[in-house]
Amino acid sequence: MNIAHRIQTFRTELPSHVQLVAVSKTKPENQILEAYTAGQRIFAENKVQELIDKYEHLPKDIEWHYIGHLQRNKVKFIIPFVRLIHGVDSLRLLEKIEEEAQKCNRTVDCLLQIHIAKEDTKFGLDTNELAQLLESEIFKNLKNTRITGLMGMATYTDVETQIHAEFAELASIFKDAKEKYFALNDMFCELSMGMSGDYRIAVQHGSTLVRIGSSLFGGR
Repeated sequence: MNIAHRIQTFRTELPSHVQLVAVSKTKPENQILEAYTAGQRIFAENKVQELIDKYEHLPKDIEWHYIGHLQRNKVKFIIPFVRLIHGVDSLRLLEKIEEEAQKCNRTVDCLLQIHIAKEDTKFGLDTNELAQLLESEIFKNLKNTRITGLMGMATYTDVETQIHAEFAELASIFKDAKEKYFALNDMFCELSMGMSGDYRIAVQHGSTLVRIGSSLFGGR
């Protein structure tokens, strides 16, 4: 099955409210163009330089998402064009994004990354840190940065009950944050969770963005 057929399969399978984010990291431009020709417009990268290179060479109506751990000193390079930053995991990073977005006179959408996995190697805020961020003066004074939802990654495991529990936890955190901090904000509506191995479980728990790489483009 080629890339175009895989994209069509996902479109058929995914509910209408769930967007397919094609994770194109490490993939050559010709494969991205194949997906683009098949109608895919949202692509995601996790390395700043690779994202910049692809942005410069590929069609300008692509909606680029950044899904990697973003270092503060590299924010300025992607702010002029990035559509959504999935992994804001600290107040200092949020402050830097706001600073660079103001310089570009852009409004940049971001998701706050929540740590739900049992693996220490994954980044993200815990619930106390999330509350501190959302109650901070920096957050309250944002003008060029818009928090549109949450993101999280489940533990890499074959134990589906654990994956279900972790995605359910993230969905609950999203619901609580929506009610307490974003009740009147319709833009806070995105829940980015689920990858090639666990997206079906994520969708069951309310995911609106699934990040799919290997199931579209094949393994590395």
